[in-house]
Parts: sequence; structure tokens; C-alpha cells
Amino acid sequence: MIVCKSAAEIGRMRAANLLVADVLGGLEAATAPGVTTAELDDLAEAKIRAAGGIPAFKGYRGYPATICASVNEQVIHGIPSARALAAGDILSIDVGVLLDDFYGDAAITVAVGEIPEEAARLLRVTEQSLYEAIGQARIGNRVSDISHAVQRHVEANGYSVVREFVGHGIGRAMHEEPQIPNFGAPGRGPRLAEGMVLAIEPMVSMGQPGVRVLDDGWTAVTRDGSLAAHFEHTVAVTASGPLVLTDRDGTGQRRVSAGGTKQAPRGIWRAGGERGHD
Repeated sequence: MIVCKSAAEIGRMRAANLLVADVLGGLEAATAPGVTTAELDDLAEAKIRAAGGIPAFKGYRGYPATICASVNEQVIHGIPSARALAAGDILSIDVGVLLDDFYGDAAITVAVGEIPEEAARLLRVTEQSLYEAIGQARIGNRVSDISHAVQRHVEANGYSVVREFVGHGIGRAMHEEPQIPNFGAPGRGPRLAEGMVLAIEPMVSMGQPGVRVLDDGWTAVTRDGSLAAHFEHTVAVTASGPLVLTDRDGTGQRRVSAGGTKQAPRGIWRAGGERGHD
């Protein structure tokens, strides 16, 4: 069942999601060569708890950390560790928070020091695909209009959409209906209605779309070893258009045009229940 939220509930969700955005901003600023992903995890947990929030991922289905920190060919669910980041790496950071009974969720992929232009382009295209998708989060559209916008933009730029993992509804639970794949024909699936809140999250491979999960049971990597990027925003469907609740630049009031936007601020557990949300 898809749960639509009231204006008051969306306001409470905005607070949770702005905390997520604030944490991500701090993690991006702290990301540098020599920093470990465990240090970033400690920073995130301290900031979440100081704000009165609870790390949403920690303990979820046994996940051991506050953030997902996925490096280079790691697509999602990378477990923070003593691994030190190196110049030229790219790091995908996914953060979830529970605050005042509602969840927030967002992800960014950031450069560690100077990175090659081909990696920088992957980040740009993936983030742009997120905003193309957000532009479709409008009353009367269908879920697959969001999915198709991601696939169209990613594949037009020569990359592949990871298919094993999907976006999702979000609210009083971290993962709610509907599931939101990043591929598919438009005009299918549930119709979008006012009050739906969606975690939209393109996951993109520079090479082939296939992934595998490492022996830790969590970390998903590209099968061909190619770089991967992941961006995510939590978005409310409103009468005035998409409302990006995880907008890092201010109050969460920024709205996007019908065709998406190429000017995006920085910004899954697996498909089909146990097989795949983030």
C-alpha cells in the first residue's frame, strides 16, 4: 500500500531529511586523501545523535554501520572500514536518519582529491539523471516515468543503469511502496498522487550493468570492475510540483522544472524486498 503524507507529516519529514543533507555536507567536506571511511562513519553518527536523530541504517537487517561508504567500483552498501581513501578515488556516501518518527534518506558521490575527467563525467551524468527523474515526480505521472527519465539520460551518455537495486517510498518506514526502478518504459506503474514521498536514487555503472555482492553480504560491486556512482534525494509530490526534502542549499523549498534541471546541488537496499531497496 502506498501511504500519502499530509502537509504536516511532510514538514516533519523535511526536518529529518535536512538533517541527512547536513550530515552529507559535513561528510563531503571531510572527504580527503588519507581519511578512512570508518572516520567518516564516526563523524556521521556523532552528528546525527547530537541533533536528536537515530542512524537509520545501523542495525537494519544487521547492517553494522551508520553510513554506506562505497569506493570506486563499489555501487552501494560499502561497509565503512580502516581503508584510507586515495587521491583519484570516488566515494558514494548514503545516509539515513530517523527523526521525530520519520525517515530521511539521501546519497552523493564525491571526488577524493583530483579525479580523472572520465570519472568526473560519470558523477555529472548520474547526478543529472537524478534531476531528470525528479522532474517527473508530478501528480498524474506514473512511477515508470521517473524510471524512464533516469535510463534515458544515462544511456544517452554511454553508461549503464544498475538494475538489481531500486528507489522506494519513504515515511514512517525506511522502505515503503512503491519501488522505483531506474529503468523501464514510461506510463506504467502506480499513478503519482499528492503526498507521496519518494527516495529516488540512480545507480550508474561506467561499464556494464551487472553487479555482484561481496562475501561481507552487503557490498555490491560492478562485475566488470568499472566505476559506479550513486545519487539520491527524498522528494515529496505536491500540488506545486516536486519538493526536494533533502535540498542541501537551504530550507528544502527548491523545486525543479518539469523537464528536470542540469543545475543540481550535490547530492538501496535491493529490488523486491530482500532482493533490493537501498
